[in-house]
Amino acid sequence: MSQYASDPHPLPAGALRDVQHYRPPGWLRSGHLQSVWPTLFRRIQFPEPGREILPTPDSDELHLDWYERGHDRVAILSHGLEGHSRRPYILGLTRALLTAGWDVLAWNFRSCGGVMNRQPRFYHSGATEDLAHVVNHVLKRRYRDVVLSGFSMGGNLTMLYLGQQGSEVDARIRGAVTFSVPCDLAGSARVLAKPSRKIYMQRFLSDLHRKMEVKSRLFPGVIDVQGFAEIRSFQEFDDRYTAPLHGFRDAEDYWAQSSCLGRLKDICVPSLMVNAKDDPFLSEQCFPDNPEVLGQCVTLEAPRWGGHVGFVEHARDGYYWSERRAVAFLDSLR
Repeated sequence: MSQYASDPHPLPAGALRDVQHYRPPGWLRSGHLQSVWPTLFRRIQFPEPGREILPTPDSDELHLDWYERGHDRVAILSHGLEGHSRRPYILGLTRALLTAGWDVLAWNFRSCGGVMNRQPRFYHSGATEDLAHVVNHVLKRRYRDVVLSGFSMGGNLTMLYLGQQGSEVDARIRGAVTFSVPCDLAGSARVLAKPSRKIYMQRFLSDLHRKMEVKSRLFPGVIDVQGFAEIRSFQEFDDRYTAPLHGFRDAEDYWAQSSCLGRLKDICVPSLMVNAKDDPFLSEQCFPDNPEVLGQCVTLEAPRWGGHVGFVEHARDGYYWSERRAVAFLDSLR
């Protein structure tokens, strides 16, 4: 019997009914409040996972968190920008999926999860080679069904990977569900550069500044943080760091090559993308309603509320709406 068998918050009978309609309490009908509430107030006590270090072909490593119950199906979860595998939104979905009969693998992008990676490069929105490496590692195991899920940047990465795989996707990969996906990276970067989004931009840049300071000590002459305090936007950060460290011409080239928007039509497995209309991070282009853009396998749901990786629900069982929606969709792929 797994150590997780005594989950104190099982999904009760009927918990997944009518999950396509998100109706938060009146006081939570604010995109900004939804975006910050879980970070400030959600705490999920959860057993420590099984840890695995996965070497990469370029002599780096990825840190994986395994939650195994002996099921024959598994979900691979990808976190957001400057997130990690123990964030509340990852643990919340992990708990719901375990209870619904899935094993779960939550992985950390390079330099995330409290361990700095070994190369000058770190992670970015188009680093599908790392997600592919994780997926291929999982496919070597006994699982019959594999699904993918991602939040924010991890959602873009997930959808971009599936678009690149196209019709060559492994038959065991059944589908994906993603939330708060900045599928138009250029537009979303410009939204976050607005004065009204300054609080978010400052938080991201503060986290990235600390990370680049560590890297500058590890790789002097390659990474320089002098003048970092003058950076005010993703345009400036990606021009200075992301693009040159990962082989892009500049920020615009990076965004163009790494946005999943143009690859959605190439996805060949059922995939759900959920973007709240009040998400303060997303541009108008992150709500495509043209079948020629979405293709035959991607469904976009755009609830009126939810913020960025919010979808808060105050329920006795402790689940958020996004977790119910993910379980319902992924279970429908059987």
